[in-house]
Amino acid sequence: MQGANLLLEEPIRMASILEPSKANFFPAMTKIIGTLGPKSRSVEEIEGCLKAGMSVARFDFSGGDNDYHQETLENLKIAAKGIKKLCAIMLDTVGPELQVFNKSEEPIVLEIDAFVTLTPDQTKEASSEVLPVNYAGLAKVIATWGVRNNIDFLSLSYTRHAEDIRQTRAYLDELGNLQQTQIFAKIETIEGLKHFDEILQEADGIILSRGNLGIDLQPEKVFLFQKAAVHKCNMAGKPAVVTRVVDSMSGNLRPTRAEATDVANAVLDGTDAILLGAETFRGLYPLGTISIVGKICAEAEKVYNQAVYFKRTMKHSIEPMSHLESIATTAVSAAINVKASVIVVFTASGRTARLIAKYRPTMPVLSVVIPRLTTNQLRWSFTGAFQARQTLVVRGLFPMLADPRHPAESINATNDSVLKIALDHGKTVGLIKPHDRIVVCQKIGDSAVVKILELED
Repeated sequence: MQGANLLLEEPIRMASILEPSKANFFPAMTKIIGTLGPKSRSVEEIEGCLKAGMSVARFDFSGGDNDYHQETLENLKIAAKGIKKLCAIMLDTVGPELQVFNKSEEPIVLEIDAFVTLTPDQTKEASSEVLPVNYAGLAKVIATWGVRNNIDFLSLSYTRHAEDIRQTRAYLDELGNLQQTQIFAKIETIEGLKHFDEILQEADGIILSRGNLGIDLQPEKVFLFQKAAVHKCNMAGKPAVVTRVVDSMSGNLRPTRAEATDVANAVLDGTDAILLGAETFRGLYPLGTISIVGKICAEAEKVYNQAVYFKRTMKHSIEPMSHLESIATTAVSAAINVKASVIVVFTASGRTARLIAKYRPTMPVLSVVIPRLTTNQLRWSFTGAFQARQTLVVRGLFPMLADPRHPAESINATNDSVLKIALDHGKTVGLIKPHDRIVVCQKIGDSAVVKILELED
């Protein structure tokens, strides 16, 4: 795989480094995935995490049973509703690894050449002869907890081949309720690295699990893989997620200088989201960790060389470019040329919004998701919630759900009323001010239209 050059805006004013960071409703364009656990599962703690910038809540099934995670999820729903903020759900599977359950928490000494029995019976005491392990199985977790809660993302641990994705997707389709669930492939072995291109083609997104991958791969090669993998994800328009960035914040209020630089470099590489594991799961400062990672991301985004990135992405686009992607590039170019404060895009599936985000506009993209009425011949239902939440892992996209009575392709006044709601929302959160220019991308009949608005007082 070919690496990518660091995208850095030049020159950087040295004086700007001393300027204080500005508070914003959106802490950063780069998204933050937080793992909920003992230190971050109460309603109050989750509210704090959401306010600090968490947009996706990760549930790690390598520990805790279904009831434990269900209680945490119910708290998440209460917290999100209380502060009126969308949050997506990611289920992280165990993968082909066994975790030993040691109730006594006392060290266990294993003798050389001795036999050890592994048992799924977790009621047994762990000893040098018997080790209880978690072997419940991937399918059971997905079929019970995943189906019950209509999860937005499934993180597939230890993905080795594209066939792993295809088999998992076929299984989700069989379950019915999870047909819309997106599958993110976790690359954490050399085997997954070797088959990266075919995995990327099948997956909805990629998680670079640097902790486990760093064990298999030489340390001096990990950064090369990160740059090459993120670049490929960017060109494919699929989210790239980076893990293990501020491990020391599990017990410290501040990251090390190296960790802070690592977060910034991940943003400059083009990552869509930062995944926090132990830092928020059992760390002492989950809110502080999310907050400071968001601030670092925001600072890196200020010097991200969007012009170079845009040209490079255009160069890698498939020709002839699709009509929808052509509209997306037009919207981004227009927004940059007129120095728009925000791009508003009307979408039903989220595809147009993702294509706009692929070209990394320097301003936020308000994705107005218009629900659709669908039927499976047994009952009618509205789509839209899934599509809105699933953009919460995409850099620069900030979704809002519209009234389902307002069709996305309307040619009458209803779209204007939805646009007004979107602009009012932008004003409320401080994104839009009087006399700002706004770029709007919407579908009118069979045509996609990009228009520029200048707001009055």
